Amino acid sequence: MFKAEYVFVRILFPFLIGIGIFYFFPSKVCLQFLSIVVLLNFSCILSLNIIYKKLNIYRYKGTIGILLFIFFLNLGGLLCLLNNQTLKNNYFGSGNYTSLKIWVKDEPQQNGNIIRFKAKVISGYQKNKQLRLSGQLLVALRLDSLKPIQLRYGDEIIISAKYAEIEPPYNPAEFDFKAWLSHQNIYHQTFIDQEHLIKTKYNIGNPIIMQALSLREKQVEKYRKLIKSNEAFAVASTLILGYRADLSKETLSAYTKTGTIHALSVSGAHVAIIYVVLDFLLMFLNRKRSLKIIKLILICTLIWGYALLTGLSPSVVRSAIMISILITAKVLSKNTNSYNILAFSAFCQLLYDPFLIWDVGFQLSYLAVFGLIYLQPKIYNLVYMKHKWTDRLWSFIAMSLAAQIVTFPLSIYYFHQFPLYFLFGNLFITIPLVLMMYLGIAVLVPWFSFLAPVFEWLINFTNSVLKWIADLPYATFSSIWINLPEFILLSLALGLFIYGLANFNKHFIFSSLLTFACYQVLIAYDDLTAFHQQKIIFFTLRKNYAAAFITGKESILVTDLKITDKNYDFFVKPALTQLQINNICFVNLKKDTVLKNFILKNNQLVFHHYKILVADERLNYKKLSGSGTFSSLWISGNTRFKLEGLAPEIKYKNLIIDATNKDYKIDMLKKTAKNNHLDFYILKKNKAYLVQLTQ
Repeated sequence: MFKAEYVFVRILFPFLIGIGIFYFFPSKVCLQFLSIVVLLNFSCILSLNIIYKKLNIYRYKGTIGILLFIFFLNLGGLLCLLNNQTLKNNYFGSGNYTSLKIWVKDEPQQNGNIIRFKAKVISGYQKNKQLRLSGQLLVALRLDSLKPIQLRYGDEIIISAKYAEIEPPYNPAEFDFKAWLSHQNIYHQTFIDQEHLIKTKYNIGNPIIMQALSLREKQVEKYRKLIKSNEAFAVASTLILGYRADLSKETLSAYTKTGTIHALSVSGAHVAIIYVVLDFLLMFLNRKRSLKIIKLILICTLIWGYALLTGLSPSVVRSAIMISILITAKVLSKNTNSYNILAFSAFCQLLYDPFLIWDVGFQLSYLAVFGLIYLQPKIYNLVYMKHKWTDRLWSFIAMSLAAQIVTFPLSIYYFHQFPLYFLFGNLFITIPLVLMMYLGIAVLVPWFSFLAPVFEWLINFTNSVLKWIADLPYATFSSIWINLPEFILLSLALGLFIYGLANFNKHFIFSSLLTFACYQVLIAYDDLTAFHQQKIIFFTLRKNYAAAFITGKESILVTDLKITDKNYDFFVKPALTQLQINNICFVNLKKDTVLKNFILKNNQLVFHHYKILVADERLNYKKLSGSGTFSSLWISGNTRFKLEGLAPEIKYKNLIIDATNKDYKIDMLKKTAKNNHLDFYILKKNKAYLVQLTQ
């Protein structure tokens, strides 16, 4: 149980549970219920506080503790539901409007002739009336190639109201874009042409954010002029200013495989570097309490000045808030508790935005800081170093180990890989990162712009070394997929083991080993299942076709996609990786192929005992005679073949229509199938079609 002085730790725990539970029950009934419960609970606690001494309530600390636990649990749920835009009476998605008035909520990102941005809805037009509305919208705007419009943060625009709900993932293991956006309170999107947009003369964004983004844009332009290498410019803009520059796949892969990807996102590490230097430079102000307050004001001002320089990016703001609270508490309070301060920082941010609980950056940053507070001193004290520089080196190693160990389960769960040389990579990048931070900020000052070539060389050198480390044998363990129960067991086993080892408690260590054994049983079961699996997956794509014929850990992928295609990486590859497929053979539907347990010939496909008749453009205007029984009829390539062209002796159990068929063709086939009482499945905006084969 938490100690009494950990007041905000005790508050944060039920608060997090409340947010986590009621996020999945977004209803007005729950909102009304929680409002009443929180009010009654608060009234009860207030009443008990008033009569605390009179009735000796201190004798019932356990009851009061339970009341407080219930109060903060319900408060977390209430704030979560109050923050949910879809529960508001004037949410734009609940009505029909001819057009919407919105304003650009973030910095628009352009890719070719498409601009994407998040927008806040102000009002809607309905029957010549303007109604005040709320909610957020993801906008994709196709620009006019002759006269492209310029959009900035805060611009007010009017668009045609042709929006739709965010589509869910259709394929196994596909990135859940809908869930990711819902965690940001966005549930609808629209795709419009520039001709359906009217830009007003108003800019109604937050003036501070507006100035911050404008300042960052000017600094990015300075980098563009001073740095010749495009790759070095992209790294500098991303690392120092948090600007979403286009980094090459090779560079991103190098940082990912070496466990140093955190260096490319302006986050707590960058703010911490600035804080450490400022704390060292202003050390002379530690003599008196009044001077310490001046030091606090100076450090906070400069840290928030850097946050402004980065355009007030969410990760930097989060880190600035965390460090500001930490150093303020340490200066103003005689007795400080790092866990309490960390919990208070998280509590304050979640009060403002409860949905931050689902932000991966939020989770990883707080876990990493917790690791540095709890685990780093314990690792550091394991080895005593006599010499100053070896002691500092060991301190850096302890920091890297602590952060990596604590975030290890979460990193695997989200990113499905673990960098084997993370310690080597982080030790190497520590000094270059610090130097790049200082040089990167310095070259933005006109007096120090002559340092730009040194800054560029340092970036290129760092990239080269990291690429060399990434190319070493077994640089990373990739394709590691664990489900939620496995993640919980792994996290619990790790937590119990660390606590048991730190306190020399054999019961906790034994419990951790038992929990880890349960985790290993689940992993072994997954591996055994993968070894014996036999299935077919017809993937849902936008304009292509793909079907995986899986036996054990091998797959024959019938598709018109190439291995370098983005659609393959996004829609197909994750499912095959999750199923532990380590051998993939690409086959085109138009080419006859004979392999083990697989035959594709004369528009017929046989996989084990499952038979498919393929109707594509090769059967245009043809009639099929003969006889045969097929498990499925696969229609592809927008063929002009008609179902009536099949001989009565040819039987099939169901109809599979892929995304290579045009919408009008799909509608025709759907109508024909319904009229003839045929089972059919459309591989367009529907879940992937899965066939489990019995051995």
